[in-house]
Amino acid sequence: MRVLRIATRKSPLALWQAKHVAQLIQARHALKVELVELSTEGDRFLGAPLSRVGGKGLFVKEIEAAVIDGRADLAVHSLKDMTSQMPSELCLACVPEREDPRDAFVGASGHSRLFELPKGARVGTSSLRRSCQLLSRRPDLDVVSVRGNVQTRLQKIETLQLAGAVLAVAGLKRLGLEGRISEVLEPSDSLPAVGQGALAVQCRTDDAELRAWLEPLEHPPTRIAVTAERAFLAKLEGGCSVPLAAHATLTGDRLEIHGLVGSPDGKKVVRGRLDGPSADAAKLGEALAADLMARGAKEILDALKTG
Repeated sequence: MRVLRIATRKSPLALWQAKHVAQLIQARHALKVELVELSTEGDRFLGAPLSRVGGKGLFVKEIEAAVIDGRADLAVHSLKDMTSQMPSELCLACVPEREDPRDAFVGASGHSRLFELPKGARVGTSSLRRSCQLLSRRPDLDVVSVRGNVQTRLQKIETLQLAGAVLAVAGLKRLGLEGRISEVLEPSDSLPAVGQGALAVQCRTDDAELRAWLEPLEHPPTRIAVTAERAFLAKLEGGCSVPLAAHATLTGDRLEIHGLVGSPDGKKVVRGRLDGPSADAAKLGEALAADLMARGAKEILDALKTG
């Protein structure tokens, strides 16, 4: 019996995700699965915002390296942690069905609605994307950078005396913490990150046997949506240093994608949407990115690069 080794970060959410994929595999194949738990740069350097220490790619590089050099057979990531390009030795073997992609507000006692907070209230987030959208609507709020795993960020609501924090619904649900959610934020209020709520399962491109085993885990509607979102990301060459968001939804054979690019202070935000055939998912993502670039996103991105 072949033993499949899954490379994963050590955080509780990452371990849940890796074990979830292991269960999906074992439900279909008589295989033994082991976890290869690794620490990444993103886990080790928690003292500064991700935008200052190298972006979200810091969460995947060491995990990918373990698959490339043979210490592991596959890797499980939060798709939103992945950059738009991946090493040529690896492929995105499957994308399982997506969890709720929306953001959530977790309020401290007495605070249940994000946009009804009093003037000057302190709100925590680890994301430039979230802080940009929050400040564009409520520039009077004090946005505080909070990093760490989900449990750590929830603890900081109390230790930093915050009115609340914004986190992903998916992470809270996967950890059984949905009871902490005060308010689910609709995409019109907080457009999700590219790939939010989806998992990415990587393996070596030349491992045909493993790719065949992973194929049944694929959820085609999720793949179509994230293909559009990642094409949007790739066209803009954005990461955690750029406040950008994209969310695609599939209805029948039609795909609708919303996107935005903004300045970190929320004073400049360019939004747009496109829809078209689902077969053109990548083209729709690229076209939306080009549209935003033509309407002011390029100036925002250029300012961030030189700033």
